[in-house]
Amino acid sequence: MYWYEDEVKRLEKDSLKLAQNAETIFYGSSSIRLWTSLYNDLKDLKPVNLGFGGSTLAACVWFFDRVMVNYKPKRLVVYAGDNDLGDGRCPEEVFIFFQQLVTKANQRFGDIPCYFISLKPSIARWGMADQFKYTNNLIENQIIKDGDNWQFIDVFKKMLDANGYPQKVFFTGDALHLSPAGYELWSQVVKNKIIINS
Repeated sequence: MYWYEDEVKRLEKDSLKLAQNAETIFYGSSSIRLWTSLYNDLKDLKPVNLGFGGSTLAACVWFFDRVMVNYKPKRLVVYAGDNDLGDGRCPEEVFIFFQQLVTKANQRFGDIPCYFISLKPSIARWGMADQFKYTNNLIENQIIKDGDNWQFIDVFKKMLDANGYPQKVFFTGDALHLSPAGYELWSQVVKNKIIINS
């Protein structure tokens, strides 16, 4: 976990000035960190971007208490797990990390509304699509079964074309990270889900 240390220290430092006005925490990997338009896209939610590059869901659990220490948000939105699978972990491991994150979030914030954005169907990792779908299913089914303060936000299906393949328009040249069009789609999907549930 040491290679995340600089990024986590940056987030800890930022929290001193950002925490007071943050109503919605966006937490997770580079799909969150690179969402540079987040503050404009979802300004009504008063977001704060707590993504750190390359992070896994395992790392999100590990650093949760350090990163969140000064925050008292109204809601939490998480995207992570993509890199865990990319690093060779299996869906069941990712699911266990999700359960650990739920425990951490509930301990720190109580029963505020929390949202898990589904793993995205990136072109670069399309060879692992079945693992991504299975991980999403495990997490979504657990959220439905628990029926508490977590909600599942499905971006996977919305990023596919009519033939069931990822749409290039939603990705940058590396076929892994989101393009401005990808973030525009995410903004709409996230906003719709949160507004319906507020």
